[in-house]
Amino acid sequence: MKLFGKSNMPSIIWVLAFFILTSCVDKTSTTENNEASNPASNEKVKPKQPLDEDFKDYWYAGEAEITSYKLNQARYGELRDGNAVLIYVTEPFLPNKQVKADNSNPENVSVLKLNATKKFLTGIYPYSIMSSTFYPVYDNQHAIKTSLSVQEWCGHVYSQLNNREKFEFTSHSYFEGEADQNFPMEKSFLENEIWTKIRINPENLPLNDFEMIPSLEFLRLRHQEIKAYQVNASITSENGLSTYTLSYPELERSLTINFTSEFPYYIESWTEEFKSGFGPNAKSLTTSASKMKTLKTAYWSQNDNKNLILRDSLGL
Repeated sequence: MKLFGKSNMPSIIWVLAFFILTSCVDKTSTTENNEASNPASNEKVKPKQPLDEDFKDYWYAGEAEITSYKLNQARYGELRDGNAVLIYVTEPFLPNKQVKADNSNPENVSVLKLNATKKFLTGIYPYSIMSSTFYPVYDNQHAIKTSLSVQEWCGHVYSQLNNREKFEFTSHSYFEGEADQNFPMEKSFLENEIWTKIRINPENLPLNDFEMIPSLEFLRLRHQEIKAYQVNASITSENGLSTYTLSYPELERSLTINFTSEFPYYIESWTEEFKSGFGPNAKSLTTSASKMKTLKTAYWSQNDNKNLILRDSLGL
């Protein structure tokens, strides 16, 4: 039996051509600069904040900014010496897949990514902490994604918050009370995104009384409920240095970030006061970090042994 006769071949070819053409149409609406809106999120995206030439020259030079800090970390009711590193870099981000884009794509959103690391010892065993936050450079919506990993000899934990229709929180922990968690959250300010908002436009930092989700690091290390807490925020400036302070009454915790008042708003130091330790040994202590060195470089291409000397440039 013949499926296709000569008489109906033109119509079949037309149908196939129509199917191919319509299936290739991009159904994602795009915003200016060929960046897509975020169809996976119902967040009301504000108008894009314009990027001035200084911002473009600094953040789109094909390099990352790496800054090392001398760290004094409160843990288990004592202060521990260590180091912290903040790595800022711009990159294209896919809002639907919520990952760095490998290729040029009309859906890409340009983000300022912050990878923040801490390393310190608690007695015989080490702690290694890293958080990653992906924040749109146009400062017009919440971070698209933020994550945290903590490794130490007792075990490791991982947390991630994705910005979709709602915030989606996922966590894996070796503690029975936390174990595997996965639940939606109403959208709110994120403490993790504050560190990138400062670098983009500190004039847009939230102020006064509102609700904020504290850093994933604090919530995991203190085993606090993952939710938004009431916070008061203030900012002051003096002698070329600005200070942004967050105070959480319910958590008995405050965070103060000191940064230069002029672009590129370098983060010079920070302090975090909270109750450290558990049970009768718990006491209010202050974690502090002070800037050592800053290096602007394409670190991802410097992975040969000969590049080890660059760590000396950071005091690491």
